[in-house]
Order: sequence, then C-alpha cells, then structure tokens
Amino acid sequence: MNKGAAHSIALRSARNPNSSIAETLRLMRQARGFTLNELARLCQLAPSTLSKIENGQMSPTYDTILSLSEGLDVDVADLFSRRQTTSVGGRRTVTRKGEGIAHSTDQYDYQMLCTDLANKQFVPLRATIKANDIASFPEMLSHAGEEFVYVLFGEVELHTQFYAPTRLFAGDSVYFDSTMGHALLKASDDDAEVLWICSRVVAPLRG
Repeated sequence: MNKGAAHSIALRSARNPNSSIAETLRLMRQARGFTLNELARLCQLAPSTLSKIENGQMSPTYDTILSLSEGLDVDVADLFSRRQTTSVGGRRTVTRKGEGIAHSTDQYDYQMLCTDLANKQFVPLRATIKANDIASFPEMLSHAGEEFVYVLFGEVELHTQFYAPTRLFAGDSVYFDSTMGHALLKASDDDAEVLWICSRVVAPLRG
C-alpha cells in the first residue's frame, strides 16, 4: 500500500472520536507494511515500547511522539487530529476553548492545539503540569528543536541539564534549546498551566 493510501486510512481512524493514538499508530504501521521491529528501528525506539503504545499500555511522552512522527514521516497533528489535515496556502484554523485534542502522560496533561493544519513550523500545546518531583521523570526529556513556555497560571519549576532549577510564575516565560535535557514541574499545591510551543522537528536535525 502506498504512502498516500496509508495516510488516508490513518486520518479516517483519527476522525473517529473514539479513536486513540494507539489505534492510529497501529493502522499507520500496518498500512505501510512495517513490522513492529521495522518501525521501532525507524523511530529509534525499543520494539517493546512501541508494542506497549499500540496496545494502550503506555502513553507516549512528547519526545516519543516526535520520534513516531518522524519514523512514520507524518506530521505530529496526524497522530491526533480527528479531521483531515491540510497544507495548502492561505490556511487558518481555530481551536475553541476546551476543544484541543487531549493527551495525557504521568507528568503532563496536554491539549494539542490547531491540529487541523499539517506541516506547521511549530507545535502549540496547552499543558497542565502534574509532576511535582524530578523523580517523576525516568530521565529528563531531550530532542531536536527549541521550545517556548509561557506560564498561564500557577507556579512551575524548569529543570534543565546545564542550569540550576528556575522558578516561573504566571506571566513569566522561557525559551530553551530542546536538545538540552529538560523537565517542567508544578512548584506549588495549586494547579499550574502553561502555553507550550515546540519547534517543528525535521528529520535532518534529529540527533
């Protein structure tokens, strides 16, 4: 099956409100004729990790989602969008409050914003920070690109590989190199939410 047909199948699944990233990922892999081992190699992931994601036993972190999008050669939005994405000129999309595509990990609850548009130059997210201890992360995240975080409300603490932890309050923002290990923690008992913008990663920049 060719790439266009595989992309169409995955998008039909993604438009189903009951569809999950697990189902979409499995359909994309099968449509391309990849075994778990073959796709794991392309995504630079362990086959066991890929299997757990496909079976809904693991919720992938953002850097894992980036690896999946590169290995499958699709936009991050294609893994989440319930609507067909478009890359034509003069494009525009609106995400209403509370209508972002939800994705949850142990550390963060994400809303993926503006997923209608493929091939964006950056990936916008709204995130609720759940982790309050660096031990919540098996290791700090690291991937190609750059990131911008703006604190909407609450207090957060940014941990990075080369800097001391930095406390950020509502209205504060930070911009950093994503190749540097990083993790964002909730720094008080109150809820903390941020606008999180990640640059779009292209394959030649990987590693």
